[in-house]
Amino acid sequence: MTHKLLQDKFGRALKDLRISVTDRCNFRCTYCMPKEIFGSDFAFMPKEHLLTFEEIEQLAKIFIELGVKKIRLTGGEPLLRRNLPVLIEKLVAIDGLEDIGLTTNGVLLEKMAEKLKSAGLQRVNVSLDALNDELFKSINDSGVSTDRILAGIKRAQQVGIEVKVNMVVKKGMNDQEVIPMAQYFKEQGVTLRYIEFMDVGQHNGWNFSKVVTKKQLYNQLSQHFELEHVDSSYVGEVAKRYRYVGTDTEVGFITSVSESFCSTCTRARLAADGRFYTCLFATEGLDLKHVLRSGANEKEIKDVIVPTWKKRGDRYSDERTEETAKTKKKIEMSYIGG
Repeated sequence: MTHKLLQDKFGRALKDLRISVTDRCNFRCTYCMPKEIFGSDFAFMPKEHLLTFEEIEQLAKIFIELGVKKIRLTGGEPLLRRNLPVLIEKLVAIDGLEDIGLTTNGVLLEKMAEKLKSAGLQRVNVSLDALNDELFKSINDSGVSTDRILAGIKRAQQVGIEVKVNMVVKKGMNDQEVIPMAQYFKEQGVTLRYIEFMDVGQHNGWNFSKVVTKKQLYNQLSQHFELEHVDSSYVGEVAKRYRYVGTDTEVGFITSVSESFCSTCTRARLAADGRFYTCLFATEGLDLKHVLRSGANEKEIKDVIVPTWKKRGDRYSDERTEETAKTKKKIEMSYIGG
């Protein structure tokens, strides 16, 4: 039975599900998985702790019956999960799913683009924080060059996957790359999204002074390009969208710090070990893997998901202060997925 509209305390429906398929990553970005914490001896999740593809499929079906329309696969780096196209095929086949996307650092995209497209993947968001090669290598701290990521983007486009690029902008790290990135991706006809530096996890050294706000970014861009506003295409859309005048190419801003979007947030997150989180900044997750593996049927699984969403009152970005950013214990981005 389909629940007509599952809503939380603030009347926010459950429409988007982000599924992390691994906590591993082949980058060590300084603002996400810094090497001094996630070194060569860091203990990632053993395979048996991860949800299997069948378990992910089973949960996805239940979430779709509860109102989810869109699924995005995340990580860690999702393309590190073996045989990922097999999972995509399973998810695409679920009745009622309207959209499936993937967020990746792009390292393996060139190699895998064709298989991903054949499996039914429609869209991919590639994280790229600089075009300057030296700078990019220093940010990813893994020796990977921009050429490799740009080749992945090109290949994805060639096989017919829609590509958007995400750039996290951090003051003093890569803010000098804002205009070069805009110029390059405007010429490529690729949507670029600037993401305000967020206080996700415990180890990224976040404070307000390192945030470059949407207003600052917009003002910078306006000196070089003529921009026109584009309306949201659905309730709960996170990006503030603009178009370069005279083109079909867009640029967007994810304003989670300066203009919070908690009031329209329709997203839930499923971590790689099957914990269900109602907010990116959550501290506690509901252990759905335990429920699944204890032999619960579909109704019993729904009976734990539904009340969890109904009592959801998360609005962290509305309430964030310098103090809560420092003191509130938060899950790592590499574990919960972006």
